[in-house]
Amino acid sequence: MKRVMEGGTLSLVLGSLGVLLLYRMLVRKRWVTAIQDAVVVITGASSGLGKECARVFHAAGARLVLCGRDETRLQKVVRELTESLTDNKRQTYTPSTVTFNLSETESVDRAAEEILKCYGHVDILINNAGISYRGNILDTHLSVQRDVMETNYFGPIALTQALLPSMVRRCSGHVVVISSVQGKIAIPYRSAYAASKHATQAYFDCLRAEMDRYGIQVTVVSPGYIRTNLSLNAVTGDGSQYGVLDKTTAMGSDPEDVARAVLKAVRQRSKDVLLAGPLPTLAVFIRTLWPTLFFKLMSSRARKEQKPKDD
Repeated sequence: MKRVMEGGTLSLVLGSLGVLLLYRMLVRKRWVTAIQDAVVVITGASSGLGKECARVFHAAGARLVLCGRDETRLQKVVRELTESLTDNKRQTYTPSTVTFNLSETESVDRAAEEILKCYGHVDILINNAGISYRGNILDTHLSVQRDVMETNYFGPIALTQALLPSMVRRCSGHVVVISSVQGKIAIPYRSAYAASKHATQAYFDCLRAEMDRYGIQVTVVSPGYIRTNLSLNAVTGDGSQYGVLDKTTAMGSDPEDVARAVLKAVRQRSKDVLLAGPLPTLAVFIRTLWPTLFFKLMSSRARKEQKPKDD
């Protein structure tokens, strides 16, 4: 009798595991097919992480709307995408493009109208475009702080709010924002950038809570350093271009790997994703659990740097 009971228990456990694995396979399949034919809008799509996101979402069968300030560069990305996947078994589409400048928030409503004309709706919005900053607060013009905030914060939320009503009407949609580890912790000589990313984190956390009733997903992705031209194109305290490839940026994550992580986050409907190494991740926890220590570490770092050179 005991053996029969043990055998029955084992069969029940194995059967339960089988059902669980089957369920996970079905869910994973649903995640994969959710990208096929989905209308995906990507800002800052002409270079860096935005371009890599365009690659991975295009390969996954999404119908892309690529956004940026330079139509020529966007069309170059379109050509590269259409020429690179001729042997792809998955159905792919020629991307559409919409040209506008996120920092000019008055033009965002017009851009949103153009975006909606492409396919009639938007399934996934990836707010990727942004600018970085390197500067000493004492030497930084207030206008520079405003400019960084316009591009990194007001631009993305203006586009999001312009497209949200169409998502709400359909009770469907997914809003993604590429934030930064510096949206969770602040380091010296990054005041404008860190402030804009902290604001971004707060806004999209609020958005997530408010949109849940409509079935609209919100994902905040916070990467560490990525091997892009972000530091080269960063602005300094007087508004001039920084023009230096930081060592930390040069040694950062491959943008393709980060783009694949963004795709995975969308598929899994993740809410908050931290893509950072052990030290930045530890710093995020120290900031929360032991703030006094964190502040001392940042003060020490500021003294060592003295000016915004390499991180």
